[in-house]
Amino acid sequence: MLPKKLKRLRRHKKIRIKCHGTKDRPRLCVFRSLSHIYAQLINDDTAKVLAFASDKETKKEKAASKVSTAFLVGKLIAKKAEAQKIQRVIFDRGGIVFHGRVKALADGAREGGLKF
Repeated sequence: MLPKKLKRLRRHKKIRIKCHGTKDRPRLCVFRSLSHIYAQLINDDTAKVLAFASDKETKKEKAASKVSTAFLVGKLIAKKAEAQKIQRVIFDRGGIVFHGRVKALADGAREGGLKF
């Protein structure tokens, strides 16, 4: 039986084959560790990161839990995307199951104005 990390990387590889970000519609890539959550807007054509947000930036705003912090990160990445006039993205969950903190980040990004 494969370790959890290898399973996640295998799922992530399959997802990355299907989703490709462009300048007009970048890829919203999510990485979740045990204690932090990160989000990036990536243009895969030029391999450039257009915007970046993490829960380290939202430490000023006290959140009750990791899920509510992830929601704030989603709103923050949406605000940074809006500053660059980006409205539509492709969501890349990074091989992580779409519930909990990943879903909260997606909900925060949607509430912030991103469409995916």
